[in-house]
Amino acid sequence: MNTQEVFDKVVAILKPFAKNEEALSGVSMATSLQNDLEVNSARLVDIVLEIEDAFGIEVSDDDADQVATVGDAVNLIVATSG
Repeated sequence: MNTQEVFDKVVAILKPFAKNEEALSGVSMATSLQNDLEVNSARLVDIVLEIEDAFGIEVSDDDADQVATVGDAVNLIVATSG
């Protein structure tokens, strides 16, 4: 799976959790999960679980704590599933 495919899948996972749908429509690798998409910290846990299921990976707590942007999530998935 290439980076664009991972990105598209991550955006699809984020849709139900993002409070700011306007920011979601212009999402990029630099989009902040908390500041731009207005995802709260409790929902970040749900997102990590969805990512683990969707990509068949396991994300450590330390790695999950480092995910601040869409790009961080994509890069983590690519590195973990690679």
